[in-house]
Formats: sequence, C-alpha cells, structure tokens
Amino acid sequence: MNFNDFKYNSSKFSIALTTLLFIVAGFLIFQTYPNISKFQYSYEVGSPWQYETITAPFAFEIRKSKKQLQAEEDSLLAEFHNLYDFKENIANENINKIQDKLGPSLDVVSGMYKKYIVNELSNIYKIGIISAESIENLNTNGDSIIIILKENISNETAINDLYTTKSAYEQIIQNAPQFIDRNTLRDYNLNNYLQENIIFNQTKTENLKKENLRTISLTKGRIQSGEKIIDHGEIVTNKSFDILNSLKEVLQENSQKKDSKLISMGQILIICCILSAFFSFLFLFRAKFTLEVKNVAFMLGMIVLLCIATSWVVNHEFSPYIIPYAILPIMVTTFFDTRTALFSHLTTILLCAYIVPNEFEFISIQTIVGMISISTLKNIFLRSQLVKSALLIFVTYCGFYIGSILVYNQSENIDFLPILYFAINCLLLLFAFPLIYIVEKLFGYMSDVTLVELANTNNELLRKFSEVAPGSFQHSMQVSNLASEAAQSIGANPMLARTGALYHDIGKMNNPAFFTENQSSVNPHIELNDEEKSAQIIIKHISDGIAIAKKYGLPEKIQDFIRTHHGDGKTKYFYYTLKNKYPDKVIDESKFTYPGPRPYSKETAILVICDSVEAASRSLKEYNDQNINDLVENIINGHIQDGIFEEAPITLKQISTIKTVLKEKLKTIYHTRIIYPELNNK
Repeated sequence: MNFNDFKYNSSKFSIALTTLLFIVAGFLIFQTYPNISKFQYSYEVGSPWQYETITAPFAFEIRKSKKQLQAEEDSLLAEFHNLYDFKENIANENINKIQDKLGPSLDVVSGMYKKYIVNELSNIYKIGIISAESIENLNTNGDSIIIILKENISNETAINDLYTTKSAYEQIIQNAPQFIDRNTLRDYNLNNYLQENIIFNQTKTENLKKENLRTISLTKGRIQSGEKIIDHGEIVTNKSFDILNSLKEVLQENSQKKDSKLISMGQILIICCILSAFFSFLFLFRAKFTLEVKNVAFMLGMIVLLCIATSWVVNHEFSPYIIPYAILPIMVTTFFDTRTALFSHLTTILLCAYIVPNEFEFISIQTIVGMISISTLKNIFLRSQLVKSALLIFVTYCGFYIGSILVYNQSENIDFLPILYFAINCLLLLFAFPLIYIVEKLFGYMSDVTLVELANTNNELLRKFSEVAPGSFQHSMQVSNLASEAAQSIGANPMLARTGALYHDIGKMNNPAFFTENQSSVNPHIELNDEEKSAQIIIKHISDGIAIAKKYGLPEKIQDFIRTHHGDGKTKYFYYTLKNKYPDKVIDESKFTYPGPRPYSKETAILVICDSVEAASRSLKEYNDQNINDLVENIINGHIQDGIFEEAPITLKQISTIKTVLKEKLKTIYHTRIIYPELNNK
C-alpha cells in the first residue's frame, strides 16, 4: 500500500467515524426533547396577539395556573391545624403510680401532701401535656392552634393553654399552699409522673390535609367548542392567557396519548435536518478539520451538553437565558475559526429552540449574542477581553429584551427578573478561561492565550536558548518579527507565526558552535573537513529540536514549525561544496537532505520564507533597495521552483504580499544611517 492509498483509507475511516459521532449526538439530543407536541404560538400577558383568530377546536375546562392553585393551597393550609390525640390512659397510669408510691395516709400532714399532688396532677392532665418539640415546630410554622381528638370529639385548643413537662412541674411547685413545704414537695420526684398525653397524630393530619386540598377546584370555567378565544391584534389579558394555556396543555396531553410516535418522528426529522446541514458545512468547507475526529467530538460534545442543560433548565421551570450559550462560539473561535464558530452556534440554537418556550425570541436574541461574542473575541490574549465581551453581551441581552417589550407589549413596565438571568448568564461566561485551559489539556489544542505565554522570552526554555546559542536566539527573534508581520498581511495567525518562529531553531542548542550565527573566530566545520558529516550535524538540529520540544512539553503545532522550517530541502552550502570539489563523484543526496515534511499551513510556509530571507540578509555586503529586493525575490522564487509550498494553503498572490512586507521590513532594519559631522577645533 502506497502513501496515497493510506491517506485515502484514513480519510474514509475518519468520515465513517465522524458520521457515527453525528448519529450518536443526534440520538442524545433526541433524548432531551419533550415527548409532547410543541404549541405553535408564543404569547405573554399584555402583548398583542400576532396570529390569526383562535377558536376552540373542542370543549375544554379553563385550568387554574400553578400560581393560582398554589395561592389557594396556601390560603387553605393557613387555616389548617394539626390533629393531636388525647391519651387518657397516660394520665390514669401516672396518677395511679403516684398514689401507689405515697401509700395510705398515716397522718394529717402526709394526707395533705398526697391530696394536693393527686389533685394537681389530675387538673394538669385534664388540660393536657404536650412535648416542647411539638410546640417549637408549631411556632416555627406559625400555628398557635391545634385540634385535640378526645373520644371522637375534636376541640380547637391554643398551644399556650397546654403544659409541657417542665411547666407542669413548675405549676405544681409554685402553686403549693403555705402549709405545703416546697422543698419537701420536690423530694417526691414529681418529674417521674409527668408525661405528654397530647400526642401528634401524623396519619390523621396528613389524611385530613389531603381531603381538604382535594376540595380545591382545578378549573375555573369552561370553553365550548367553536367559542372564540382571541382575535388577531387583541391584547392578551390574564383571562385569555389562562384559556390559551389550558388549550395548550390539553393539546399536549392529547398528543402524548395518541400521537407520541408522530411527535418522535417529527423531532427526529428536525434533528436530522439541522445536524445534516452542519455536517455538510464541515465536509464541504472544513474537510481537513474533520479528518481529526477529536475536533468533531469536541464540537458535538459541546452542542449535546448545551441541549442537555437547556432541557434540564426548562423541565425545572428556570429561564433558559441563564445558560451561557455564547460560550460555544467563544471556545470554537479560540481553537478554530469564526465561520465554524458561527455555524456551530446556529446549530445549537436551532436544536435548543424546540426545547424552550418562545422559540422565535430565543433564536433571535441568541443569534445576535453569538455574533457579538465571535466578533469581539476573535483572538483572546487577555482576561480583560473576555470581561469586556461579557459586558457587551449583557448590554445586548438587555437592549433586545427592552426593545421586545416596547415592540410587542407596547408598555414601559419592565420586569427586572430577566435582567437578573442575563447577569447570571454573563457571569458564567467568565468561566470560559478555565474551560479553555481544560479543553487544551484534554484535546491537545492551543489557544492564543497559550501562544502569548509561550512567546514570553523569560520562560525557562527561551532563556536557556538565549544563553547557550545567543546568535541563533537573535536570529529567531528577528524571524519571529518578520513572520508576525507577514502573517498579519495575508490574514494568517500572527501570534502562531511569531511563537513558532521563536522555537524553530532550538535544536541548535545541542551544537551551537557548528552554526555560523554563534561562531566568533573558530569554525569547527573547517577542522572536521567532511562535508557529509557537517551536513548531518546541521540536519540533526531538526530532530534535536523535536526532542527538546517534547522534553519541555511544547504543543504539536509549535513542533510543526521545527519539523517543516527547512521542508525537504538540501543543505546547499555543503552539498554544492562537495559537488564542486568532486564533480565526477556520485553523491548520496539523501545525506544532504532535510527529513521534512514540507510546510502544510500558512504559518509554517511563512516561517520557511522568513527564516531563509533573514539568514541570507546577513550575508549582504551592501544594504540598498536593489540588493534587498533581489535577495527577497531570489530566495522566495527559489522556494517556489523547488515546490516547497505545494502542500501549504498559500496562494501566489499571498506570497507576493509577503515579498512586499519583507522588503519593507528589511529596508527598515538595515536602513543607511547618516554620518554625523565631527566638531572642528579651531
């Protein structure tokens, strides 16, 4: 099997795996959809009815809203009192115990004590003793009345009229007449004969509560078949709002009973259409992107998670505007491009629209917010950019919301609760930064934030590079500046080009003296006197650079700059020297050829150009416009003739633009300085 066959088979496998991912994503999204038909109208109290006149297709009851039912339940429960049983046997048992303990009265004094204690206990038990815990619970619930069941007769009693074991004991001691000594009374251990005889009956209480709640009517009227519900242009009142909600609930219940298969079929068709459109975009315009299955998995995973979050929020009756949908286009823009971000965002919004209420408003506002997030965060370098974007998104949300009220409700009364939801949404957007870091580690991506960190010349690797191979480091710095300008001029990623250029020659750290920019007076190639070995040392800086990059954990995209910055070109100096020395000798060209591959992105192609031009510019004997123009033209045209850009998505027009930029930059760098006159001493 040749290389082309391998690429063809790999592409087929990637397409098959990507298709499978789309099928799995569609199945998961389908699970988030409600199994009831979606009501085709959106409406709010106070807004005009924008649709045709609605008449009742059949007779149905006007149902009370959850808010109305809850208010009636609260009102009923406010008058409801808990049921307690009066335990007669507890009073009798404890009175008998104290009588048995006191025994027969042998004298007048003991008889008085016995009579007093028994009378007091009898009176207290007749009123009733309740636990302190029950009183605390009743006070917490704001209930000061209970119903005591005694011999199937119920009596409302204030809890303040009842005793606890503590208050009953204090009552007996404090009410003792003068002829009763309180200390002697305490010696009888009366606490042992005080016990709660008013006991909470939870079963009867709950049953009575349910019976009372069942008396609440769930409806408040009836609409006859054919009766007009609302006219076009008529303002939606509280009454018509309740009628429309009732119709919506009845229709959804009927569809759930009869047409659940049809609903599921419709939802599957909708999901297939939306995902197929996204699938087509990726394969028609982002074919290389889809060859890496992890890219498709990342985007579909984000879409599925947002659909799940939307379903959960709607099912728990929260506002979907709490969910930061803009985080998807921010993430996709950070790692890929703005066009893919917009398509993935629109796909998500269209899928979620069939879960949320008021889908037209939802699609409108989320589309605008997605466009704002993409346009303001094309390149994220600083945390402040995300904060500014979140604030702008918040303003957009509020502006659209207020505009909708003025257009549809024709009212100046604003409900500030949605604005709170928008604020929460934008606060959640700030978690994009840590999420970007997590995604980078999980999927091996690289954001502009990471590029900024890698481009810091104070980091360990670049600082070591500057110390070990100062000439190569200075060369890399110059190349990075040229590459950044060139990338900017043709719409490539300037930060990626700059950062890749800084690291492209780090392999020279292993043998810095063998590279001319690091030599002072000694050239080890002269002592070596072997062109083939010298060429191998020069070529080895590619593999050495990859090894160093892996050791320091540089991302794959940065390693690509190291691999490709010489393509599969030759070490021409040593190759031509050997060829001139031995014109008749057969030379193994592979010993003088870089391993490649050729550059396969705009940024790596730019590095090849800037690296060659900057290195060659140092050999010019005279810096003038003609020399610099000729140098740039000859170097770049030579690369074109060698076919080094054949695998890179760069056009001749873009290469021409790069030529112009490099010429101007080199002229600025090597501009001729005026000679300052000396002061004549006379």
